[in-house]
Amino acid sequence: METLGDRKFVEVPGTKTHELPPLLVRMHPEVKRLDRVMGMASDLVEQEDMIPVASVDSPGDRIQSDVLQLEMDRRRMDLALNLVEQYMKLIEHWQWGDSILEWIRQCEITFGTRLELRHLLSSDVWPHAGRSSFVLLLEDKAVRTGGVALEKAVGMRLTFRKPPPLRCFSDQFLFYLNSPVASHAYHTWAGMSASPISSLPPERFHFDVVNMSVD
Repeated sequence: METLGDRKFVEVPGTKTHELPPLLVRMHPEVKRLDRVMGMASDLVEQEDMIPVASVDSPGDRIQSDVLQLEMDRRRMDLALNLVEQYMKLIEHWQWGDSILEWIRQCEITFGTRLELRHLLSSDVWPHAGRSSFVLLLEDKAVRTGGVALEKAVGMRLTFRKPPPLRCFSDQFLFYLNSPVASHAYHTWAGMSASPISSLPPERFHFDVVNMSVD
């Protein structure tokens, strides 16, 4: 085992570069009905009372009332669009996380069929916490994610087997809570491995990243 700084890397026998299965990712968030998502966002704005109702003192203030109503409608629309944007980011992270876990499964099969790699993986119940080494490998290989945080993506997939519809979330979760929840899930999962967690040397492995989204 080789130590570089505070990182420990497993020793891979030989000198050749090992080809791993491709990472197949839907890089653009995919939902079946965007109009339904927008409708759920609008309902959430109403249910959470995100915009206080303005009071009008007298019937003579009708013009002012109409102006206030138009402003409230605009703010409702802006908030609903913002919620949809946050939800689409959540879906994008979940899709990456789902693809990464499937890629790790494929890598396990590859490791198991190669004598020089077989001893590097321990047998455990899926999802193996020790497989966070593969997430670190993605980071070490500087995989382009378009702004998706890999650890958050895996944490999101560990939290949700399937992405819930937007109506299942609160505005607080979408705006503030989803990132720390996903990050905590990932670090709890990764921390279940026996120390030290050994990294895979990035120069000894190669794989392609394939965009599976339909343009």
